[in-house]
Amino acid sequence: MNSDLNSVGSITLGWWSKHLGNREHASAKALAARLRRSAPITALAEPAVHSLAQDLNVGPHQADQLMRLASLLAEIRDHDSKPLARCLGGADPITSRLTMSHLRFQRLLRADGDELTTLLRRAIKLAGRRCNVARLAKDLFSWEQARPRWCFDYFSSSQPNDTNTETEQ
Repeated sequence: MNSDLNSVGSITLGWWSKHLGNREHASAKALAARLRRSAPITALAEPAVHSLAQDLNVGPHQADQLMRLASLLAEIRDHDSKPLARCLGGADPITSRLTMSHLRFQRLLRADGDELTTLLRRAIKLAGRRCNVARLAKDLFSWEQARPRWCFDYFSSSQPNDTNTETEQ
């Protein structure tokens, strides 16, 4: 992928907004259903997913990341300023319990491959199907580097020496 990670986020958010963001449209609803229910390779047979691949300049060598991203984007109903990890670490206003337990969160951080996709899908559902779409896309394309930031986000603490002043879309 020749795009830097910031453009990955903005490109993905734009794609999600166009193709999946408005579930009132039958085409968005149908695409989301197909992506949620499809086998990973079947997601690559969707023209809209190839549009995302072209926009991100992703080829066959990153097909797994693209398939994971497409299936997870289909789970998200609302774009939010909060990253997914922060949503997971926040307390439920009614029960005051964490949205995702520490043990489940640790398992998510250790996961990779199909297990990562499954656990992220569950995490998105736990977060009320809302999170920062741009940030999730960036994190998926740099998962190893994103894991420490997810820990800080989960515990809602600031990162030491955080020089990233960029605001997420």
